[in-house]
Amino acid sequence: MEVRNLMFAYDVKTKDSRGKLANKILDGVSFTVKDQKITTLLGANGCGKTTLFNLMTKNLVPLRGKVLLDGKSIRFMKQKDFAKRVAIVHQNNQAASDITVEKLVAYGRTPHQNMLSANRSEDLEIIQWAMEATGVEDYRSREVMSLSGGQRQRVWIAMALAQKTDILFLDEPTTYLDIRYQIELLELICQLNQAYGITIIMVLHDMNHAIYYSDEIIGLKDGQILVQGEPSKVITPDSIEELYGIRLEVERSGGRSIVSTVR
Repeated sequence: MEVRNLMFAYDVKTKDSRGKLANKILDGVSFTVKDQKITTLLGANGCGKTTLFNLMTKNLVPLRGKVLLDGKSIRFMKQKDFAKRVAIVHQNNQAASDITVEKLVAYGRTPHQNMLSANRSEDLEIIQWAMEATGVEDYRSREVMSLSGGQRQRVWIAMALAQKTDILFLDEPTTYLDIRYQIELLELICQLNQAYGITIIMVLHDMNHAIYYSDEIIGLKDGQILVQGEPSKVITPDSIEELYGIRLEVERSGGRSIVSTVR
């Protein structure tokens, strides 16, 4: 996936004295997502990472620029065709109170079906694979809302996997989870990337998680890319201060960088 010269104004009703759009949240953002790697978007609140995420997942339309998938603008792709190529797990997900795990995961096959078709044997095999890959097969008959937060997040990822796409977007997947489930979920994400070659783009807040579980980091500030590259190379005391307005020490341990989040 490639982003070219992307610009978006979050308040299109606001104009300056010359009648031009104001409050640009993204301006001239360009990059290429590395295939079969994990790319993490970082930055302070309001930097534009959620807007960028929504533009890359067809939830917003850019005022200028393009998001390209295999050289074609996603803006003109039908939603069903896009869903066959890209799966998305949003930060806040809702399901019917009585829906079971297996039923929810099965919804991931929707882009590959027509309105009258039932789950084929191929669909059933993929649903089973998605549940096994995320470790939720033992809960298949349980209601999703009866599960813990970490278990529910795995179910949503299983539904995304059932779409059988090459690309997976995750919007702050560890939000609301305790540290155990955060680590388990991030390890699952890495396993999915390594075992199945899925290209993963996610938004995270925790810098140490981003460093440890990402191949590439894109750091945003004021709607522009401030840093991009390998975590150990781009996360420094200087870049942290520029991104977040606070200076924190970065140490090396076991060949990895660790950010000290206390002063």
